Amino acid sequence: MSASGEEFVPLPDAAARAVSGPGSRHAALLEDAFDILVETPGGGVSLRGDAKNRAAAKRAVRTIAERAGAGADVGEADVRVAISAARAGEPGPGGAALPLGKRGPIVPKTAAQGAYLDLLSSHPLVFGLGPAGTGKTFLAVAYGAALLLKGEVDRLVVTRPAVEAGERLGFLPGDLTEKVDPYMAPVWEALSDILGPDQLRRRRDKGEIEVAPIAFMRGRTLTQAFIVVDEAQNASRLQMKMVLTRLGEGARMAVTGDPSQVDLPNPRDSGLAHAVGILDGVKGVGVARFRAEDVVRHPLVERIVRAYDADAARQAGLSPGAPD
Repeated sequence: MSASGEEFVPLPDAAARAVSGPGSRHAALLEDAFDILVETPGGGVSLRGDAKNRAAAKRAVRTIAERAGAGADVGEADVRVAISAARAGEPGPGGAALPLGKRGPIVPKTAAQGAYLDLLSSHPLVFGLGPAGTGKTFLAVAYGAALLLKGEVDRLVVTRPAVEAGERLGFLPGDLTEKVDPYMAPVWEALSDILGPDQLRRRRDKGEIEVAPIAFMRGRTLTQAFIVVDEAQNASRLQMKMVLTRLGEGARMAVTGDPSQVDLPNPRDSGLAHAVGILDGVKGVGVARFRAEDVVRHPLVERIVRAYDADAARQAGLSPGAPD
């Protein structure tokens, strides 16, 4: 085949439609990214362009097709992630799909997400570290919900430290439950998206799903439960030790957070980085690390994360006597 030629990738019709996308928008993203022509004549996808670009585009097409083949929705964000991984020569997402979700199975979008799900399935304690938008909390909650639905655990417990950037729960109106619920709203939204509002309500009413501030964990032993500790960078060292030692018989835990986004008055008191530092390598403990490249929200979010990371690196590189 000539350097500037054409290659046909055979695919099932559903996968080919996912590669093309609504109004051929996905195909347009692939064309812009790899400087090729994408067509779907039937039975697969035709890629026309130079050999190197075709090879990279083919990797992205395969990733999109695998996601569609698993029964998951394929949106523009998924296509952008596939493009980014193909450009970097990174492997496909891998990892097992979670057979639940209002819009079909929950499938890892990136290789880091696939590795994270593999760790969750093989380790009783997993730390998920990285910037916002990488799916670390959503996947942990989804994994716990899947265990609950399969009867492998009796409860799903999601907890967060009650520390906010410039806000305090005491200023919110209502009783304790009414104060706490708005703060835990991101978790309830994720659970509603995963289970649907009706099943979430039933499970919550039966006590099978609990969402509460980390202070509510003190003095408890959680057995036959999957526990998600969210925003763990805002847990103090004492709180982190307390919540990690809540694990009882048959319990498993995922601890998620971004060590670079600490809202505590004294950031050095954050228990997340400290816990990872002393527990990484301990038998039964897994650590998954996400990067800006793993952000699966709006493409601008990845650029925002990169800009902040670059600024933090510049600040860290300044010597005490260097000008600002």
